[in-house]
Amino acid sequence: MELARALSPRGELVLRRRDDGALELRVNGVFVMDDQETSSEELLASAALEAVRHPDRVLVGGLGLGYTVRALLADSRLGQVIVAEIEPDVVSWMRSGLVPSILDDPRVGVVIGDVRAVVTDLPDGSVDAILLDVDNGPDFLVYNENSAIYSSDFLTTCRTKLRADGVLTVWSSSSSEALESAVTSVFGACVVKPVPVELQGRAETYFVYQGCGVVHR
Repeated sequence: MELARALSPRGELVLRRRDDGALELRVNGVFVMDDQETSSEELLASAALEAVRHPDRVLVGGLGLGYTVRALLADSRLGQVIVAEIEPDVVSWMRSGLVPSILDDPRVGVVIGDVRAVVTDLPDGSVDAILLDVDNGPDFLVYNENSAIYSSDFLTTCRTKLRADGVLTVWSSSSSEALESAVTSVFGACVVKPVPVELQGRAETYFVYQGCGVVHR
């Protein structure tokens, strides 16, 4: 059952309730996420939290259905979560209650805009972690312009915004040697965390790529 539909410069967004009861988000007809299998979004958050000694200020690229942010907020050490979401309708659906909201938590602030611009505007050394989940990964893009998010140039920008023991975590729907190489080139090393998931009856594996420690500041 379709709950909401919106058009943006990047295409069509659809929020629907599947026959199995799951809430699902699709972009340009491509499955993006649902509320039934959220373990990889939660790992994106927990991997960052475990790598940072004092996680106080965190930026999340992509609101989606809110499960990465929800997992972050479960940590009482967190003082502020900045969410960069390019699609205003995704935010509106959460604010209206179509999607269970985490936006009433006073620690959460939403910026409507491209994550590249939002990150670039941050002061250098101002966040403890940057979490990126804005597309399906560099090898299966919903929106082709998002390819720049996975480039070494933008990852270098992310690095400069991190504090000395900061961490970058990036979600991908598939294994990507190019992404691993880009993270390694910027951070000196890359930790790859595969996440086995069951997606509507199919066994799949998602991936989280992590770069820790700011080098060549």
